Amino acid sequence: MSLFTAALHPNVGLGFLVLGASLHDILTRLKAEPQRFPKLDLAYSQTDPVTEPVLLTLPANGIRLRFDGPEQRLRLVEVIDFTKNRITYQEKDVAKPANSQGAVGSPRLGGDTANGPAFKNIYHRLFGPTYAGEYIPPDDTGNGNAVGTYILSYPGVAFSFPLPKSAYSPNKDVVSLLSSPASQTAASVAIFSGKSWAHARDTLWDEILPSVKSAILFNKSKEVVPDEISLVKIHGGGRLQLFKKWTNASTWINLGETTPQDLVAELGPPDAIYRKNDQRMYIHKTRTASHSRSRSNGGDYRRPDDLTDTDQSSAHTGSDDSEDEAIEDDFVGNVSGECFFNYFYLGFDILVSPPQPASKTPPSQVAALNGKEVPGSTPFKNGTADRLVATKMVLHANVPGSYPFNRHRRCRWEIQYLATDNPDETLDSETLFDEIEERLREEWKSTYPLEEDAKRRQRGMVLNRGWGDSPGSSIEFLGGWEDSSGGVAAKKFDGSEDSTTTLYGFPGLVFEVLKNGFVSAVTVY
Repeated sequence: MSLFTAALHPNVGLGFLVLGASLHDILTRLKAEPQRFPKLDLAYSQTDPVTEPVLLTLPANGIRLRFDGPEQRLRLVEVIDFTKNRITYQEKDVAKPANSQGAVGSPRLGGDTANGPAFKNIYHRLFGPTYAGEYIPPDDTGNGNAVGTYILSYPGVAFSFPLPKSAYSPNKDVVSLLSSPASQTAASVAIFSGKSWAHARDTLWDEILPSVKSAILFNKSKEVVPDEISLVKIHGGGRLQLFKKWTNASTWINLGETTPQDLVAELGPPDAIYRKNDQRMYIHKTRTASHSRSRSNGGDYRRPDDLTDTDQSSAHTGSDDSEDEAIEDDFVGNVSGECFFNYFYLGFDILVSPPQPASKTPPSQVAALNGKEVPGSTPFKNGTADRLVATKMVLHANVPGSYPFNRHRRCRWEIQYLATDNPDETLDSETLFDEIEERLREEWKSTYPLEEDAKRRQRGMVLNRGWGDSPGSSIEFLGGWEDSSGGVAAKKFDGSEDSTTTLYGFPGLVFEVLKNGFVSAVTVY
């Protein structure tokens, strides 16, 4: 295994580990180099996987990464073992390389030796003088020999020095404190966004980080980074508003109207194209074919034909499967031209097919608009049967512990037509499905044939994505995910796979719900 070498940039990141990068982007990059990064340890909250921080540790490289839960953005980079890497700052080594002859390490908290950054090297040679830091006392306050931690902070970077409680005094200057032999070598370094660690830690998880595009010049990458979609607002009636991060711009997708050319113009070319062919769920369509065009009764809530297209995407293999002739031969019979545009790095898939009527406008919106023009709507374009348009959109939550984890980056969404003046009542990608279901039943209760139906919880369709020959894990649903399952993508803390999910449908929406109650994906049609 080659030694991990990277340049430290305060307020920016460590090499390609750039602050603000998504968990999906970082994991994809790390997994592409298994010899360089042989082990990845992912830790997350099983009860709150999308609200609590996610911790990614590279034990073979001495690196620890912390991401926030809702956006899954890299917030903190830590170097915790300097013997397993080589970190430089302005082309100078932060610490002596582990294989340097004659290098003598200083003791750490655990009693071992390590070639960490020397205080003199940091304070006099690399970063220069700084303000007094912060001392964190040890937990055992009764022991005078107990070792605490002194944080020496600069803008965007901070060093942790072990310092005995008996050696600390608030009246001493930083040079006097850290010049003692027991504390002259740093145990770790943290890279963050902020003028000091004391100020940054209060806003670490919710600060608006700059675009990663601004950091490309540091790693001299020539990769084209697409404009990021930060939020998708679901307006009902097949209308979605996509907001671009770090701008005031937004674009609309009107299902049944937006063309593939419109998608490419607004979102760029898809990462892959998957041609729809699997018909194993067709039996459910025949049962409801007689009323498939009608959305006026309570049966709409359980239309299995709409449940079958919840997650049809191709495998993220690093190449476009549509270019593979062998795969193309399997889709000769697909005369309709239906296909999925897979936007892995934006967090969603879009089904392109012949025009179909979008779902009806929610009752509350019909009353509010009162004949006014629907926001974001456009006249129907050239309504010919052979013209392809966007008809469904699958928004992926990338929930840690779920079976398709790290297939897509996380896509955040809100159900806009259920919005209220109270922001705490917003139904979004971080809301438990029980609350979403209750509000949606209230919204659509006028469409139920009986009042008892409005109060009764609908029957869900159960999928098991781990079975090798079931519709829940077929190429149609998962695009060959079986070939790359395992590792951080599917394993929970106990080594098992959370592969069973349940589908629930409402007019225009299908939710794929995990056992912990969070939504793994939502299909808008």
